[in-house]
Order: sequence, then C-alpha cells, then structure tokens
Amino acid sequence: MPRTILLATSLLAGLLMLQACGTPAARSPAAGTLLPNENLVVQGIPAIPVSLVQQVERYTDFRGHALADWHPARDEMLVSHRPAGANTAQLFRVPGPLAAPVALTDFADPVTEASYEPVLGRYLVFSRSPGGNEAEQLYRLDAGKRQPTLLTDPDQRHDAIGWLHQSAQLLYTAVPLDRTAEGGSRATPTTTLWLVDPLQPSSRRRIAELPGTGWFGGEISRDDKQLAITRYRSATDSQVWLIDLADGTPTQLLPAVGEPLQATHFPVGYSPDGASLYVLSDRAGEFRELMRYDFASRALTRLTAAIPWDVGAAQLSDDGALAALKMNVDGREELRVVDTRTLRERALPALPAGGVNAVRFQPRTHRLAVAIDSAQGPGRLLALDVDLGTVQPWTRPHVPPGLDTTSFPDQRIVRWTSFDGLSMSAVLSPPPARFTGKRPVVVLVHGGPEAQATMGFLGRWSYLVNELGVAIVEPNVRGSSGYGKTFLALDNGMKREDAVRDLGTLLDWIATKPDLDAGRVLVVGGSYGGYMSLAASVHFADRIAGAIDIVGISSFVSFLNNTESYRRDLRRVEYGDERDPAMRDFLERISPLNNAQKIRKPLFVIQGRNDPRVPWTEAEQIVERVRQTGTPVWYLLAENEGHGFRRKENADYQFYAMLLFMQETLLKSAGRQD
Repeated sequence: MPRTILLATSLLAGLLMLQACGTPAARSPAAGTLLPNENLVVQGIPAIPVSLVQQVERYTDFRGHALADWHPARDEMLVSHRPAGANTAQLFRVPGPLAAPVALTDFADPVTEASYEPVLGRYLVFSRSPGGNEAEQLYRLDAGKRQPTLLTDPDQRHDAIGWLHQSAQLLYTAVPLDRTAEGGSRATPTTTLWLVDPLQPSSRRRIAELPGTGWFGGEISRDDKQLAITRYRSATDSQVWLIDLADGTPTQLLPAVGEPLQATHFPVGYSPDGASLYVLSDRAGEFRELMRYDFASRALTRLTAAIPWDVGAAQLSDDGALAALKMNVDGREELRVVDTRTLRERALPALPAGGVNAVRFQPRTHRLAVAIDSAQGPGRLLALDVDLGTVQPWTRPHVPPGLDTTSFPDQRIVRWTSFDGLSMSAVLSPPPARFTGKRPVVVLVHGGPEAQATMGFLGRWSYLVNELGVAIVEPNVRGSSGYGKTFLALDNGMKREDAVRDLGTLLDWIATKPDLDAGRVLVVGGSYGGYMSLAASVHFADRIAGAIDIVGISSFVSFLNNTESYRRDLRRVEYGDERDPAMRDFLERISPLNNAQKIRKPLFVIQGRNDPRVPWTEAEQIVERVRQTGTPVWYLLAENEGHGFRRKENADYQFYAMLLFMQETLLKSAGRQD
C-alpha cells in the first residue's frame, strides 16, 4: 500500500530561531542528568534525570524481527532486526528455525526492505535513505560482501517493483526530488519506469515515462511482457494500468476507460497461464475484496465477498493455487488462505495470539512466512505449511531481562457514539489490575489520516501502561481506514473538523468510565495525528492536561505548498486544494497556527530536520507562535531524522523527554500525581 501522503511561511525565521536558541550547554553526567547527543536540538526541555532513565531504559530495548524475503534456493529468511547495542535496524539472514541471525549490513541509517536475486540468491537488492529524508536509493549487496554497489540516481527517489521471471532484471520507479526542506524548487514531477540488471547498473533501460506520481507496486506477467501497476489517486480512488515492457505503452485496465466508477484497485498477481489478473478492490461494496479479472471476457469474479472486512494485503503462491490474505478484522490483522480454484478457505493450524503483520509464500511451495506480534510481545516470524498444517517458530524476539511481556494486559476494542450518531471505535490498552481508582489517559492518535490503530505490541509505550498505570486509547475517528470506504471519506475537504469533534466525543466517553480519569488526559499524535493533537489543544484546552505533536501539520496551506511535489496532489484530494479561494479560506481558519492563542495547555513539539512529508518548519512556526502567547512549549529537533525518529539514541531521548513532560502535565493534573 502507498506510504502516507509540508517549509513554513518563513524559512529564515526558522533558521534564526535555531541560531538563537541552539543546543544547550552540555550537561554534566556527574550532575545526574542525561546528555542529549550532538544531533538533537533541545529547547525548553528540563534536564532529564538519570534516575528516570534508569527506571525506564529496559523498556527501550525490545528487539523483534520483521520479514524481508525468503531465500530462493535455501531454506532461510531475510529479516530486518536491530542487534544488541545498535542504533538502527539492519538486514540479517536466518538460516533455519530459531538459528542465530547472520548480519549482512551495518549502516548508520536503517535498512529494512530488500529482496534476493530470484534464481540463486547470489546477491540481494536493498533500499536505503540518508537521515530519514526518504530519498530511497537501491543498492546491490553481493553474497559474502559488506560493501554495496549503488544502482540509482541520488537526485531521485526510487521504489523497487519486482524481478522479471525469465531473467534477473529488476523493475523500479524513479521520481525527481524537490528537497523543499532544503529550500529546493517545486517542479511538476513525473515518474520514470526503469529496468536494470543489478550486475550491470549502467545497462539500465528506460521503459516508460509516466505522468504525475502515485505509480507504485505492481505485478509482472509470467512471460515478462507486461506490468500491472497501481496509479494511486487517493485513498478511495486508484487504478490498475498495464504497461507493455517492450515499448512502454500504458493502457488503463481498471476501472475501464469511461466506466463511471471511483474505487480502489491494486494488482496482486497474474495467474500462471496469464489468462487472469488477481486484484484487490472495493468496487463491489464498502470493503476491499480479492477479485479475479479474466482478460478474455473482461469479467471480474469476487473471491472473498463473504468476508465483511478489508483484505489489507494478498499474495499468490507460485503455482497460483493459493492466495494468502492479511485481513483487517475490526482492529486485528488475521491470516486467511483461499483456494483459488474452489474459492474456499483452507483450514490453518492455530497461530500464537496476536496480529499478522506480513505474509510471504516461500518460492515453489505452499509454505508461508508469517510475521506476528501482540500486546504480549514484539515481532517474531513463523513458517506455516498450509498443506502439512504445521507451524515452525523461525525467530525469537529479544525481551530485556526482568520483563515478562506475557503478563502484559490484553488490548480490547471499545466503542462510543459521536456527535452525529456515528459509531466510533478505539484500541484500549488498560493498565494491570493492581492499579486501582481512576487512571490517567493518553489518547494516541494515528497518522494518515487514511490509516488505522490496530492491536499490537506497544514497545516503549508499555512502560506507561505497566509501570505508571496509564490507560492508552488509540481512536479510529472518521477518515480512518478499515471500516469501509464511506467512513474513510467522511473527513475529506471541508469535513476536516468533524474528525476533531469525534475526539471531543471521545473525551465525553472517557468521562463516563469509572476507571478512567477525565481530569487527566493527554493527547499525543504523529503526522496527521500531530495535527489532531494541536487541534485538540485549540478546541479542548479546558479538558486536557497538554499535548504532544510529533511531526504534525500546523498549517494546511504551508504544508500543501511545501511538501515534496510527488506528494502534493495526492494530499490535496484528502485535505482540499489550497489554490481554490474558498478552500484556502477554510484551511486557514482551521489550521492550529492561526488559532495558537487558544492553545493554553503545555505543548511538546517533536520534529525531524529531514522530513519530506511534514517539513521541519511546520514545527518551527507553531513553536514560535505558541511561545508568543506565553504557553509553555518544549521543542525537540533531530538533525539526522525525518518523519519520525528511527535511531535508538534519538528515540530514547524523545521518550524520556515525553515521560518528563507527562510528569509535569498528565500525572499532576487535577491535583494528583501517581
């Protein structure tokens, strides 16, 4: 699925602010405080006591495993994992069930996405971007080597699509960069489709020049003559196009040209005989289904119509007999496997409790790699044989000594009714039973907004629940995915603040719960969720203890003007087109930046300097404006991060500072402190 789709009005003002405040003088470890690393700009944040770090740090070292690929010729998985003492996740091969991972990469930046050359696995291709700027570059890494070979142009961003079937050549897309966060220009972008032999990077061949952006993913026909690719236009509108790999001619397939239909369409894979194409689409109803398109008859067959939830992702076995589905069932990700001939679900062996994050068939088998996590543990990988009905644990996550994650409380779905009678839901992580009385609440709002809070491991946040007795509520307000395409579109354009009103009714619901303290509520959010935390500060200042804005939008107009151009039109569909005078006026009126005088509770703003989605000056301008009103503002900027902190040392400091902020706000509200 697509990545989630901001320079402020004055870049100079932001630079002057940094020069004036800068990084504080180094604090002495002997004084019992934590020293921020050289990449962190810290403003208004009190010294972090080492005693706090000592209480919390074991909760910062959960280390699970994420799936990257199967080896094509050996019984081993390629995974991403952060090893002991390291700052970032890197690539490892795991040569058998519960075998010790073997390190393949060791870079300052995270490396999490990769695939093997599909015949013998002689080398792999991985993507990496410096400092969180998301300008992804592709590299070849030969077996037994540590020095990679760059395959792509550093002035563009790239996405690997997939390997040809008849030869070890790789298709990928390239989009030019504005680098708006660095003051770059904003050109109208196009997308180039390339084919390359990674062993001979200079031999790359331009296949097609495609208009605009949103071209991603794709499936290659078994005869290597055709690519089925997604053209993403919005969360409720995407198309499947066919591209002739000989001459680059693009042809729209779904919806058919002239068909009066707006729906999502994503290719899953070709049948082995090339007669049909499997797709995911919500064209038949509210939810995304697996369908089969027959090229001869142009007919679509619905394969999962009986399942009233979204198929979040799907993959075909090499022989086309099975389709593995990752189902989104009311906030929990479940695995289903469908026989493509009989259209019946296959019986599967029981999996450990938790949500399924990824699935991938091993080449030429009916064996699945399954990534799973739960409230009781970080990500681990299993091998599930559909035919034999067996499950093998493949990796064992690291849990810090002294912590028993199996005792962590279960999560559950809670519901309330919003202002217009619409039903809302949230994932609730309640504290253990030993915490009695009304508990303080963190409302944690997801980004997107076309995303969803689902059940899963909380990582560092588990400290709040299990040690401080804080309840975490993760709402899925209107505009969230997973609850049908009508619900998904209910916050678009001038309906933006209806989602904020949903947050207000969540606060009403909290006030009705005997175990939750409506007088001690903190709102936290990242990306679009950061906007929501700022909006809550504007609209509900008398009902919250404070807010934490992580890489959030403070002004929709400056965001839309200054986000990277490959994202801009996609975001205009969701938020509205600021070039329209009426829409611009609306966006100006609702933006937190223009309502900063209403923010009366303490605010903590967190930002990555290299963020291409929500540029750092979205943070700078809200910090400056709110400080002018006299409201306390804490600000943390990481010079080597982008849209969120991915380096452990930065993420740790961020979390310690957040806990200190909570001690000064959430845990002191209403005259109480836990």
